[in-house]
Amino acid sequence: MKKVIGILFGGKSAEHEISLLSAKNVYDAMDKTRFDPVMIKIDKNGKWELDNDQMLLLNSDKLSPFDVIFPILHGPFGEDGTIQGFLKLANIPFVGSGVLGSAVGMDKDVMKRLLRDAGIPIGKFLTLKSHEPVPSFAEIKSALGAPVFVKPANMGSSVGISKVTEEPEFAAAVKDAFQYDTKIIMEEFIPGREIECAVLGNEDPIASIPGEIIPSHDFYSYDAKYIDEKGAALEIPAKLDKETTKRIQEISVKVFQVLSCEGLSRVDFFLKDNGELIVNEINTIPGFTKISMYPKMWEASGISYTELITRLIELAIARHEKERLLKTSVV
Repeated sequence: MKKVIGILFGGKSAEHEISLLSAKNVYDAMDKTRFDPVMIKIDKNGKWELDNDQMLLLNSDKLSPFDVIFPILHGPFGEDGTIQGFLKLANIPFVGSGVLGSAVGMDKDVMKRLLRDAGIPIGKFLTLKSHEPVPSFAEIKSALGAPVFVKPANMGSSVGISKVTEEPEFAAAVKDAFQYDTKIIMEEFIPGREIECAVLGNEDPIASIPGEIIPSHDFYSYDAKYIDEKGAALEIPAKLDKETTKRIQEISVKVFQVLSCEGLSRVDFFLKDNGELIVNEINTIPGFTKISMYPKMWEASGISYTELITRLIELAIARHEKERLLKTSVV
C-alpha cells in the first residue's frame, strides 16, 4: 500500500512564495508508485487548507490519514521548531530536523555560539535585541571592521539583510532588520568564495559534493536568489582540490551533528584566499526546487531529485520508529 505524504507548505513567513515553488517541485518529483502526495497549504494568515478546503487540524489528535509530513516551510513558524513541535504532539513522522535542531539552526545568534563552543570556525559577530540601545556605527566598525552585514537573527533567504559600509546606512539597516525579528546580528565581512555543502542522514549523516555560489550582485541577496535570473552562477561541483573538498564535507557533518540536526541540512561556508574555511550558517529546510543548491549538489553526488525525496521520507519513518521503540522500552 502506498504511503500518504502530506506536503506542508506556504506559511506566515516572509519566505512564503519560495515555499510554494519548492512544494510544487517536490510534488511533481515524488515517486508516485510508492507515495500519494497531498498538498497542505498554510496561507499567510495561518489558515490550513487541504485541496482548497479549510482543514481543521488543531482539533484532531492526529494528522490522519497522513503517514509522513514533508514540511517545505522556510523561515519562522516552519523552520524554527514551531511546526516540528506540533507534528511531534500529533505523533506523526516528519521530514527534517526535530524541535531542537530546527530552533538552534534558525537562530543565527544561538547557532553561532554553539558552533564557536564546539571549535568550529565562524566569523566575528555581535547581537542586538530590540529593547537594547543601538551602538554607534563607529563602535560596530571598531569591533567588526567594515563593511558589516546586518540581518535578522531568525530569517532566511537573505530577507532583511543589508551590507553597511558607511554611518548613514547603518540606522536604516538596523530598522529594516528589526522589521523581521526582535533580535538582530551584525557580522564581519569575510572576503572569499561562497561554498555550500549538503548533508543527509540521521545518526550517521553523509555530505555531498560541494557547490559554489558566484553572485553577480554585491552579495547573494534575495533578488539575486529568486528574482534576477542572472543574479548568481551556480557551479556544481565547485572547483576545489581534494583536500579542501574533504575538509568541507567533514566540517559540514560536524556542524550538522553539533546542532542536533536530522534528515537534511545545507551548510554554507566562506573559503578565504589562504585556504581558511569559515562557517557562515546552516539551513535545516534549504530551498528545494529542482534547481536549488541542495538537490543539485546531491544530483552531482549520484542521488537524483526523486531518490532524494524518497530517502528523506525513509529517514523520517526510521527516526519515528526508533523514538516509538524507545518510548515502549521505557514503559
